[in-house]
Amino acid sequence: MNTLTKSMLTASVILSAPVLSDSLPLYIGHQPSDLADHWRTSLTDFNQLSEPDTTDFTISTNPEKSNSAWEELPDTNHVYSNPYRVSLFSPQNGEDGARLWSQTKSIAAYGVGVAGVLALMPESITNWEKGGDDLFSKWVDNVSSGPTWDRDDWAINYIGHPYFGGVYYQAARKSGYRQWDSFIYSAMMSTFYWEYGIEAFAEVPSIQDLFVTPILGWVYGEWAYNKEQEIRLTGGTVWGSKSLGNVSLFLLDPVDSLGNGVNHIAGREIVRAGTGFVGVQNVNTPNGVSERQFRFEVQYALDATPGSSRTRKSYYSQNSEDPVTYSIVGVSAGASYVEPSDYWELDPGAGVSFTVGLHFSPALSGHLTYTRASLNDRETQQSATYESYSANGLYYFNTDSKLRPFVTAGFGESLKNEDTKTKQFQLNAGAGLHYALHPNWALQAEWRHAGRPSAKASENIATGRLVYRFGKGERI
Repeated sequence: MNTLTKSMLTASVILSAPVLSDSLPLYIGHQPSDLADHWRTSLTDFNQLSEPDTTDFTISTNPEKSNSAWEELPDTNHVYSNPYRVSLFSPQNGEDGARLWSQTKSIAAYGVGVAGVLALMPESITNWEKGGDDLFSKWVDNVSSGPTWDRDDWAINYIGHPYFGGVYYQAARKSGYRQWDSFIYSAMMSTFYWEYGIEAFAEVPSIQDLFVTPILGWVYGEWAYNKEQEIRLTGGTVWGSKSLGNVSLFLLDPVDSLGNGVNHIAGREIVRAGTGFVGVQNVNTPNGVSERQFRFEVQYALDATPGSSRTRKSYYSQNSEDPVTYSIVGVSAGASYVEPSDYWELDPGAGVSFTVGLHFSPALSGHLTYTRASLNDRETQQSATYESYSANGLYYFNTDSKLRPFVTAGFGESLKNEDTKTKQFQLNAGAGLHYALHPNWALQAEWRHAGRPSAKASENIATGRLVYRFGKGERI
């Protein structure tokens, strides 16, 4: 037996992924001499492993790492025949429901602390009303009064809420659930636990938070899920600093980090927490098909000298064809021409429009639409603020073409000068054209007519917008 064989007492397998997580200790089911013989003849071969090669190893994860990944679960392709099926409450494909329940209880406990911090912040930032009625009466009043368009600081609405939506999302994603189920979990937590739960003790539930938190939280959560893996692949360092790495990992997923800390302090598992990953990356094959590859690295000693080691990277592949990813999330921005109802006594004029939503298929999408304009008040001859917001569904025709006519319908409210006491409920319908420039980019023009069912008042809004879809965008 040569020096190489004698020195191979262990193999350290480090998991990596495109944008990946904690170095996950693995264990190789070979005797050292066998493993050495296997690798000895190809120390510089970095090609993809053949199927016989992959069967040479028995790999098991460190029991301290509780997470799992949907992409690693076997035989999941049958789920994609019904891609919007929700398996959150009846996991049948290896998802770890026990871990998710443990994480949910942790989130509930930590959320009380977050609410306490917000309660201490100035009311001008949070808009949380302090004092007055007892908590339960305030909760009942707020829930029965909402939802409404809130006026919280933009950083809270469009940074803070997506961040926590991503935190909810990762609890499910790391428990082996696919992206769609993780989004549904985030939507339920942000709606029932936060908007109609803890936050409703302080303020009326928010319309935009109900949409923005889970939808943009999906985008952030998937990014954070992958970015964590990337940091852990580098040994948990950021810019070469372990301290920056630890801070980054905590911020990316504070729930899992806190759970790990609780377990460490207690000396036993109280929370199902801990992160380890098999490496995953997308690779384009010669036939033009993109496939998902899982990577691990094997470190072994070339001689008996302490500290002398080399790394050999190897790969094995597994297709991951989930049609529902965060690529269905879209946002848009554009310009509108508004003809308000006579009820508002405002002259027509130009404004801006924004949407956030989900493109479920080439034929169907749903959006939250917000339009704002500064218009001339006929009575005071001063500038007044007009706003409208609505939840809309869009149905597209000619879906095999880049140019797609569509019809839209929805419901919402309009108001003047941010005065919620005068807001008017409206139904709307309209039509437009959608032109796909690129899987991620599209142009859209639409006209919508909105009115009150109990009144003759009506208004028209014409909008041109640029649409962006995250991830890989539409599968054209």
